[in-house]
Order: sequence, then structure tokens, then C-alpha cells
Amino acid sequence: SDWSADSCSDYGSRDKPGTTLGRTVADGNVLFPDIFHTDRLLFYERFRAYQDYILADCKASEAKRFIAEYLEKVLEPSGWQAIWRTNVFEVLVGVVDVNFPALKAVVQLSEPFLCESQDSSFTLECLQELLELKEHQILLQELWVVYDESGEFDQTALAIEHVRFFYRCIWRTWDEEEEDEFDYFVRCVEPRLRLHYDILEQRVPSGLVADYQNLLSQCEQLYEKFLNVRNSISSSDSDSEAENVSMVEGLKLYDEVEHLKQKLKLIENPLLRYVFGYQKYGSLQAKGLRAAGAKVIHVVPWTMTANLLHLLARDKLCPESCEDLKIQFHRDPLAAVNACYEGDRVIICPGHYFVDGVFSIADSVELEGYGLPDDVVIEKQGKGDNFFDCTGANVKISNLKLVQHDAVEGILNVHHGKTTLENCVLQCETTGITVRTSAELLMKNSDLYGAKGAGVEIYPGSACTLLHNGIHHCKEGILVKNFLDEDYEAPKITMVNNIIHNNEGYGVVLVRPAMPSEMKDASAQGTKGTFLFLEEIPKTTKLFFTDVAVLHDSVDDILFPALGSTQATQVGDETAHAEGSRQEQPGCVTDELELYKQAETSEQTENNSEIANVLGATTAKKRQIHKKRLSELRFTEADDNLMSQEMFVSVEGNQFKWNGKGSFGVFFF
Repeated sequence: SDWSADSCSDYGSRDKPGTTLGRTVADGNVLFPDIFHTDRLLFYERFRAYQDYILADCKASEAKRFIAEYLEKVLEPSGWQAIWRTNVFEVLVGVVDVNFPALKAVVQLSEPFLCESQDSSFTLECLQELLELKEHQILLQELWVVYDESGEFDQTALAIEHVRFFYRCIWRTWDEEEEDEFDYFVRCVEPRLRLHYDILEQRVPSGLVADYQNLLSQCEQLYEKFLNVRNSISSSDSDSEAENVSMVEGLKLYDEVEHLKQKLKLIENPLLRYVFGYQKYGSLQAKGLRAAGAKVIHVVPWTMTANLLHLLARDKLCPESCEDLKIQFHRDPLAAVNACYEGDRVIICPGHYFVDGVFSIADSVELEGYGLPDDVVIEKQGKGDNFFDCTGANVKISNLKLVQHDAVEGILNVHHGKTTLENCVLQCETTGITVRTSAELLMKNSDLYGAKGAGVEIYPGSACTLLHNGIHHCKEGILVKNFLDEDYEAPKITMVNNIIHNNEGYGVVLVRPAMPSEMKDASAQGTKGTFLFLEEIPKTTKLFFTDVAVLHDSVDDILFPALGSTQATQVGDETAHAEGSRQEQPGCVTDELELYKQAETSEQTENNSEIANVLGATTAKKRQIHKKRLSELRFTEADDNLMSQEMFVSVEGNQFKWNGKGSFGVFFF
């Protein structure tokens, strides 16, 4: 795809005026005339063109006809020149007519003959013969319109650019077979267009971009094989064994294509892309122990003084047994970490360090700031996906302030093993900390803020312990993902005495699949589309993003089938009682403050218990589904360890204040 072509973009800036067409000097040795500069259109220009003028509310099967009708209105049918570009040659042609239904131009070679090719075989006679074979008709998307100062052909150049971009970056060969009640623009064009510009603006991790390109290539190849098998079956009238084998092969290919298409849709949808994330690392290569088994202390001084060296020797460099102690000095923290082996320790002296690179920690290493976090600052420079990636069995980071800039992924990713984060300050740029499947995070006495995504993302199969932390000024405080297949162990979560405040959305959000009963309720109420909805606890349901379907006015009967609505009613009664008391006795300031404190304490206690109850209830439902599947496979007695895969939850003493949408929300898909 041509994602690199639109190097200048302005995602979402629809209030800015459109750019005027410029001119571009054609590359190569041949002196081609200049062409219109149309390949750097802004997001809103393409969005508006496809939505308002070209595709509107058409179906995928109608896209070609709608494009042809648009071209008939704006395209000059003749009298203009263009450069015909293929993978092997470029040649100047003149357009004499346009076949609108076929989206082709009728062309002839221009005089003088101008051609550039990878070899000398493309002569005038050769290209004349090629055009005759094509009946002089060339796809419009292969033409680049020659620049004309009069402005007469501006709309022609723009229209052809829209057609070229559509078939290169938007259209998929299987789109016509996916008809539904949604129009094609909403279902496919807008998500793919946004993904294109998200990639240009480096909002998507490079690993995910590579995954998308690989998935797209695989899907196209498999779909082509599927079409060949299907055509061979439809053209055969026999009921032979070979045809039966082809039908089985066709069904298998169909399932594989559908699976890949679903993966592509997850990446194309900005909401699901954020919610589901992706697994990028198989494993970072650990170095292991040194050959001699020695361990090294790596010291990173901003400036080294005699007094600092004396303090380091007293506090850090002279353990009980230091006969074989080896010390290495480094200029920057990244060089020190890269030099580490299993069991090494890095001590970073006070200073402000600027790092252009990624901390990839694959061994059990301890990274420690010598002093308070605000005195030992590591700041990310340059654009990149990651800042800290941890896969070591036991990694510890303490007494540091990490500052992230120009990133796509979070400030700290724990992919495998256990990472302990203690007494740190994390100033985030995108997502904060991500705890991947099978990884473990212990975070205590730390402060995290500024994440444009969630402050902490917790994946299924992980373990996360949060003790005495502050998580604030993020889009969401904590995002718990419990959506993967039942074979994945539910996350184990401990949250004690954290202060989660001033986040744009919720303090804690749980992501989980909608149960069949909930989907049935939604169908009964006439909701359509993807089951994406967010329920607020204990308040009434609210919309989340633009494609959310509201299923219920209350969540008591869904999320608390065992509890009923008693607890929620009690909280409401306590609040109402407190408000009534304030109205009856406006002069009693002491009583009012006391009632307010009681109500606030009751609310915080209720928030903690509700989070624990809902997370536990979600895991119980997951366990029931797994038991049912085992029963269907005739496993009457399941293994106790297998069936005890519960989401271990300990939620106590946490404070939720001033979060934009509330303390706790549940996101269904």
C-alpha cells in the first residue's frame, strides 16, 4: 500500500481550508512534463469527497457504479495528457475519450514519444502493440494528469486521485460479498481511511502496522485460492469424489479467510484496536549469567564528585561481601542496561538523562535511581514505539522518573516475567503501563499521569498488584481486559489504597464479551449493529464512543444477579438522606460536613466492593461456559486446578475522585 505517500496530513482538522493543487516534477531521466500534485490530500478532504460526493450511502456492490456517476460529472472526457505508470515503464499519453462504466480512459501515445523503462525493450512499436491489445483503454488509476496552469483540469486530476486512492488503500476484493444493513462508507471506507492517516501520523505501533500488512497479504492470497476453488466447483456438473474434496477445501479456505477478515476489522476499528491491543513480542533474547558467574554493578553518573563517590561506596557499592564485586561506569542509562547480564544492578546517579532508544530488559536486572524520583529523570527523545519493554523473570525499577514523548505505545510494557515498580513517577504520552498475558506487575508507592489511553492495562492471564499508587489525569484509570478465549486464565488483580482521580473517563473499566442472554435482550429491544456498549455502575447506562448500543437502563439485573438492587438502593438512600439533612438544617455546618464525610466514605467503600463483585461475577460466568464446554466433550469431572481459574480480586481502601464518567464502568463487545 501507499501509506508513505501522504507524508503531509492533517487528521481530523476539518475546519481548515483545502489545499490548492500544486505541481510536481516527475522523477527519472526522461524530461516528462510536470504533473498535478494530488497525493498529499488531507484526511478531511478525502473523507468529505467519499462521503458527500462519491460513495454516499451506496452498498459495496454499487461502489463502482457510484464512482462512474461521479466521474461523469467532474471528469473532462478528452483533451488532456497524462503519464501512464506501471511497475516496469512510464510513458506520456493523450486522452481522447473516457469509458466511465469501466473506469478506463481511451488513450494514444503522445508526440513526441516519451518513455522510461527498466530495460530498452519498450520501444514505440512495442507500446503501440500493447495499446492495441488493450483496445487503447487504460485504467484511470494508472494515469497521472499533466499539470495545466489554466485550472481546467484540476477537478480531473483530483477525481482520478480519489479513484486511485480508493482502489489502492480502501477497496478489498471481498467487499462485495459482505452486504449488510450498514452502508459501505460507514462499514469499510471510514475505518480504513482513518487507519491510513493514523499510520501516517504514527498513531499505530510499527509492529501492528506490519501485522496488518501481513494479514492483508495473507487474506488476499487465501481469498484468491477460495475463488478458484469455488469457480471450479460451480463449473463442474459432476458429483465426483474430487468435487467433494474441493468442497471441503473450499469450506476450509472460507473459514480461514473469515478469520483473517475479522482480525483486519479489529485493527481497522480505532476503538477495538485500542481495546484489544496486540501481542508483538515472542520473546526478547536473554543473555543469562556471565561465563564466570560474576555479577556487575553498573553506575551511571551525571557528574561524578568525590563526595558522591564516597556516598555511593557507603550506601550501594559495599555490600556484606564485596571481594569479587565488579563495577562498571557508563555515560547513559541505556548503555548500562544494554551491558547487563542476569543478576546485574544499575545505579543511576541524580541528573536529567535524555535517551533516544528503547530499554529492552530480558534478564533479571535491578534498575535503581540514587535519590528521589524527581532527582533522577530519564526522558525519552525521538519518535518510537516503546520506552521500556520487560521480559525478564524478575525485573525491578525504583526511584526513577520516566518521561515519555512522541510515542505510540505505552511507557512500560511487561511482556513476560515479573516487573516491580517502586517509588517511581511516570509521565506518560500514550498508554501508561501494559501488563500482557502471562506477565506480572507489582507497582507500589508510584505516581502515573498523562496517559492518552489507560493508565494501566491489564490483560487476561496476567497478575497485577497495585499498592499505594496515584493514577490520574489519564483517559481511563485502569483497563481490565477479560475478553479472550475461555482457555486463558483470568487476570489476578490486587488494588489496595490507591488514589484514582481526575481521569477523563472511568476510574476502572472492565472489558468483557456480552453474554448470549444480554445479546438476546438487545435484540428484543430492537438494537442493531455491533454489540458495543458501556454500562455505568451504579448509575444509568451511558453511551461510549459513537457506535455503542444501549441495552439496559439499569445494570443491577445483569451484573448483580445474586445481589439484586439492594446495595445500589442503599447507596442512593444514604445520599438522599444526607442531602435531605443538609436542606433541613442549613445552619449546622458541622453536621453537614459530617454527613458529607459519611456519604463519601460510604461511596468509596461501595465502589471498592462493587468493583470486586463485578470482576468476580464476570469470572464466574466465564467458568460456567468453560464447564459447559467440558461437559459437551464428556469430561464429567474437570480438574480442580483448571476449574479454579478465577479472577483473584482484592480491592480495598481505594479512593475514586473526580473521574469524568464515574468510578467503574463495564465495556461489552
